[in-house]
Amino acid sequence: MFRGFLELLGLYNLTYNELLWVSLGTFGQLIFFTRWIIQWIYSEKNKNSTIPIAFWWCSLFGGLITLIYANHIGSFPFMLAQFIGLLVYSRNLILIYKNNKK
Repeated sequence: MFRGFLELLGLYNLTYNELLWVSLGTFGQLIFFTRWIIQWIYSEKNKNSTIPIAFWWCSLFGGLITLIYANHIGSFPFMLAQFIGLLVYSRNLILIYKNNKK
């Protein structure tokens, strides 16, 4: 069953190490994608388009995991995009926590 699933995804020919890296990259992307679901639910609940703190934390952790994967596969454009995103997510979290102290 598991073999058939991997064949369906085109992942059966990967080594165990490669499969772990692909899994890590996929996990990072799933965390990154989850931020949109969080934002949508939060906005629907508040009847206003709002970006909750969880959005930025998912962005940061998903981006960091994805950056690690991009570095592993050696994709400079992918690494650059993730690195710039990490700066934005970090800065937003800093601003949020700084403004909440006032």
